[in-house]
Amino acid sequence: MPADDRHTRPAPKHHDGHRDRLRERFSDAGPTALADYELLELILFRTIPRRDVKPIAKALIARFGSLAEVLNAPPRRLMEVPGVKDAVALDIAIVAAVNQRAMRSAVKSREVLSSWAAVLDYCKAAMAYETREQFRILFLDRKNALIADEVQGTGTVDHTPVYPREVVKRALELSATAIILVHNHPSGDPTPSRADIDMTRTIVETAKPLGISVHDHIIIGKAGHASLKGLRLI
Repeated sequence: MPADDRHTRPAPKHHDGHRDRLRERFSDAGPTALADYELLELILFRTIPRRDVKPIAKALIARFGSLAEVLNAPPRRLMEVPGVKDAVALDIAIVAAVNQRAMRSAVKSREVLSSWAAVLDYCKAAMAYETREQFRILFLDRKNALIADEVQGTGTVDHTPVYPREVVKRALELSATAIILVHNHPSGDPTPSRADIDMTRTIVETAKPLGISVHDHIIIGKAGHASLKGLRLI
């Protein structure tokens, strides 16, 4: 090789080899072989092609606390992390949306009460990281298959107005024979409040004469979930 070629040819970047090794580990050993920040790197590779993305991935995990919280963070907050531009924030939002859609498909294609873990996983993915309270209803048919999944209301950080008659009216419109109530606590603590319990009991009493069962009311928080039925509150 001529001497001048050694000086003019760009040296290989260290992160080029790192990308290949990380992809190979994922391919050979699967996702469990990678740390959370490394899985995040794999997402960032596509949007940031010519930069070492490990510091960005680690900074995102450090800022938000976990991979789940990174995926569910609002784009504007993601872009507060140095190196994260709008294209990166969009890619992360797409991954989160695909994850939620896949979980919803898993719930919709099966009898809900026999796939309770899938229902909980979907509700956590959809609601645990929302910054405002949401009240969601899963409407079921006679075979407990999912007819519809609807957000009935969005409120403040600690309250969502719920109207029992409207809940029952919507169930009748969809010919649902059972419902599962779900709402989130943005505080992270899923412990039901007195208002949660009273509202649920009112819906149960309103729905029962019309042949509509309330299977459960699930409260979702970052720290876990609470089932009013499991707590024997309904």
